[in-house]
Amino acid sequence: MIPPVIYAAVVVMITFFTDIGASRIFILSASMVVLVLLCYKVSFHCALIIMELAYLLMIPLSESVGFLIMYWLFQGGITTQVDGNFAVKWQAYIIILLIRLMIIAAICRLLKNFQYEIQPKDAAILSISFLLVLWVSFASTYSYLNLGMYGTFILDLSASVCGVFFIVQFLYSRNVSYLREQEQRNQVRIAQLQQQYAYYQDRLKDEERIRSIYHDMKNHLLVFESGQGTEATRQMAKEIRSQIEDYEDYIHTGNHFLDILIKDKAEKAREKHIDFSAGIDFDGIDFMEPSDISTLFGNGIDNAIEASEKLPEEQRVILVKAGKVQNFVSVLVENNCFDETHTDGHTTKADKFLHGFGISNMQKAAEKYNGTCTTAQANGKFTLKILLPVPRR
Repeated sequence: MIPPVIYAAVVVMITFFTDIGASRIFILSASMVVLVLLCYKVSFHCALIIMELAYLLMIPLSESVGFLIMYWLFQGGITTQVDGNFAVKWQAYIIILLIRLMIIAAICRLLKNFQYEIQPKDAAILSISFLLVLWVSFASTYSYLNLGMYGTFILDLSASVCGVFFIVQFLYSRNVSYLREQEQRNQVRIAQLQQQYAYYQDRLKDEERIRSIYHDMKNHLLVFESGQGTEATRQMAKEIRSQIEDYEDYIHTGNHFLDILIKDKAEKAREKHIDFSAGIDFDGIDFMEPSDISTLFGNGIDNAIEASEKLPEEQRVILVKAGKVQNFVSVLVENNCFDETHTDGHTTKADKFLHGFGISNMQKAAEKYNGTCTTAQANGKFTLKILLPVPRR
């Protein structure tokens, strides 16, 4: 509230305690820009747009529209004579006030979640449009005050059209800024997926090499156990074999890429003392790209691990189920959570630009296959459900 309150005070001071004429509009405009720069962390061109938008909506646009309505209501007779002097009818002030209130409500709703940086070149184009509106508005005011022309219908109509054009340009610039930000988000998302894909490709190569070494080692240890070595040697070989047998416990999903991903996530969960269990049958499901598998399973399990970390160890449980059900591929990730956990897909982390990709990326990946990705939370459990139709051959 600081900028409008100080601005109103400046208006009163300049109006009643100075005699600087029409040039006061430039002083007021500069004051608005300075106030915005002092009260908000925005660039100069953004402060300029805020001033232009506030001035345009509150003065020229509301007055020109108000006078047009007066022309229509009173058939052009918008002035009345009071003690030999002509003045605008009192109804005009009421109409203009109502229009300003409607504009304020509309602009507050329109810009409630505005968070996009408009580029300087877009701001320059908007400023040109603003100067055009300002010139038409001054022409109308000058014609009325200095030339005694009360029939300024054309000028008022021109000011209204130019004002609407400015708003359209502003909304266009906002949409362009939104698309630029979306493009940046997509580039970051692509880079993340490429890194994930490269990582799991390397893990897949390592896993294949480990499998080969494992089978050879297992056979060698069996020979040691049954050989002529000492009891200590046989006992040592038995203990080593029991330790490497844990390797056989990893989950076989039917998809080598998914095997590595689930194994990696399971190890991560165990490190954080989370009870992780998975039942996945992806045998024959070959229509999904590895990057999309990584997006759906990787983000889903990462979110579940993050939520589980906030709970006491005895409540840390993650369940993953996936497989083909009739003509659909179903994926379910379920974990315990606090009751206040958000279910709208928005992250609670400070860096929302990066971490907010989780659910939205999964939804995009599901939509790519004409599927759905939904979340639900009830009774301390968070559930992620993904349903993808199997393409017809």
